[in-house]
Amino acid sequence: MKFTSFLLGFAATAIASPISKRAVFSQTTYDDLSISGGTAGNAQQEALQKLGGLPTDLSTVEKSDLDFLNSVNQIANDAEDEAFNPAIDAASGEAADALQRGKIKNKVLKLTATILKLQAQQAQGEDVADKLAEENKKLQNNISQDKDEAGKASTFLAFDATTS
Repeated sequence: MKFTSFLLGFAATAIASPISKRAVFSQTTYDDLSISGGTAGNAQQEALQKLGGLPTDLSTVEKSDLDFLNSVNQIANDAEDEAFNPAIDAASGEAADALQRGKIKNKVLKLTATILKLQAQQAQGEDVADKLAEENKKLQNNISQDKDEAGKASTFLAFDATTS
């Protein structure tokens, strides 16, 4: 009987204890996050797979996860400017096309991170509706471009950057 009382008391205490929030994401490199290689057509799913795991209740997303998503946007944008654009300019034919498809997949990753961050900020009471609509329009455009090239090779480019 004493054991049962102890067990019930312990269970009640455990249930009443607040659940600590934990960050979902941890520091990683651009190369580990990149979805630019492989084939075009599934960038949306690939991006969601890389950036999945946020709580269903976005109002509980940790600041460190918002910072991570923001840094994904920044390093993916840097990869576009410093790696993809020069490589595309230097290439021709199918090599340039495959690089362009990789760049589009990179944009889908970047914009998915931005959308997730904005959705969480909105759930936390921030007024980001206009920015969310603007970024979602860009994301849908890039997803459409990716799907239009489905099954064709896309080129991965290594880029030296790390998330915060």
